[in-house]
Amino acid sequence: MLDSTDQILLERIQDHFPLVPEPFKVLAEELGLSEEEVLRRLKRLKEEGVLRHFGASINSRKLGFVTTLCAVAAPEEKKEEIARQIAARPEVTHCYLRKHRFNVWFTLVAKDFETVEKILGTIAAETGLSPRHFPSEKMFKLRAVFRLKGDDSPAAGDKNRDKA
Repeated sequence: MLDSTDQILLERIQDHFPLVPEPFKVLAEELGLSEEEVLRRLKRLKEEGVLRHFGASINSRKLGFVTTLCAVAAPEEKKEEIARQIAARPEVTHCYLRKHRFNVWFTLVAKDFETVEKILGTIAAETGLSPRHFPSEKMFKLRAVFRLKGDDSPAAGDKNRDKA
């Protein structure tokens, strides 16, 4: 169960993580905790699965990569196995089962669309399926920040967020 300090800490690390030599010390001072307590809480939240990942989120497009949404129509009895196989690829950033004729959806990041086609060809050869991809035309949202404390929390009060 998250207490109010966990909630504030989670909001704070999502938005404007302090890029200073001792970021956890800065967070500790802001929250009225010790640096050790901040680290202990973050470690516990990671172990509990509340934090799936703790690190930078790279804008692959700014580095010249392409991203695309992909899908396959997997046999119902094999969809989970195929989803796990696809999700294990290093180029796949997300993979979902959907209630749709195309029931396994995933996103790929690659250096160019020629590489995307090669990866999809490999997936086709491995699964016997015919993956399709749907390149984006324009991105409207760059990230999600999960508000846990409401509008009066420090993170929610920050109006200087990046715009898509």
